[in-house]
Amino acid sequence: MKAFSILLDRLVYTPGRNAKIRLLGDYFRSTPDPDRGWALSALTDGLPFSFPVRRTLGELIAPRLDAELFRMSRDYVGDTAETVALVWEPRTIDAGAPPEPPTLSEIADTLALIDKGQLGRQLEIWLDGLDATGRWALLKLLTGASRVGVSARLAKTALADAFDRNVDDIEEVWHGLSPPYETLFAWLEGRAPPPDISGAPVFRPMMLANPLEDADWASIDLAEFAAEWKWDGIRVQVAGAGDDIRLYSRTGDDIGQSFPELLEPFRFEAVLDGELLVVRDGVVAPFNDLQQRLNRKSISPKLRRDYPA
Repeated sequence: MKAFSILLDRLVYTPGRNAKIRLLGDYFRSTPDPDRGWALSALTDGLPFSFPVRRTLGELIAPRLDAELFRMSRDYVGDTAETVALVWEPRTIDAGAPPEPPTLSEIADTLALIDKGQLGRQLEIWLDGLDATGRWALLKLLTGASRVGVSARLAKTALADAFDRNVDDIEEVWHGLSPPYETLFAWLEGRAPPPDISGAPVFRPMMLANPLEDADWASIDLAEFAAEWKWDGIRVQVAGAGDDIRLYSRTGDDIGQSFPELLEPFRFEAVLDGELLVVRDGVVAPFNDLQQRLNRKSISPKLRRDYPA
């Protein structure tokens, strides 16, 4: 946990893309399994656990700090996790030493078994055993909102750079894997063959659009090409393996939960590349309408009706 908190802290204060890639690469090479896999999960898709962390934090901080003072502090700092990390006063038993900081794998193992009603007490123990930076990193880990300037694509690029692999090769196996990604790291380090993703609806890296230069026209036979309007939506990929259908953005993020009606008609083994749009009565709606549905974990019937994809 200490190494992970140092990584997040340094990423916040490192603006350059290449510098972030080096920091991530150093961490992934030097951190053992399964901790580095859980860190990778936190930086990409988020931990595969769902808990009412923010509500629990509110319950824990209420007896420790005046509500109005906490609100003012939160407004000043601008981030709930950072505010809690800064104002938290660890409580020790019989003036003894605070508990040892947990490892990332210990946190993941505990969350896999813990009851939601026990989260508050466990979170309190973890917070008491960490310094301010560690507490901040822990809360970022649990809320799934690191906000350290690292996208999923950048984390995968750092993996490729650290282990001298092609990032597209990592993208192709990514959605067939699950945290803590031990088979992925075994392959990256040359200790095992590539992960077997046969039959899985995985993301296939897309060939992105590039503008034609004036000099290109002379070497192109337009009869060999098809063209269509550049619609104001987003590039997506539908990957199917029988009943398992996924919808990916062009960066490989699974966005199927935001557009469930697009997945319902498909039952095939294929990959389709296309443009995702909101369309009403045959008329393509502005991109802003599509944004009303992007990045939502659940979609209400009203949203489906008002913004038909």
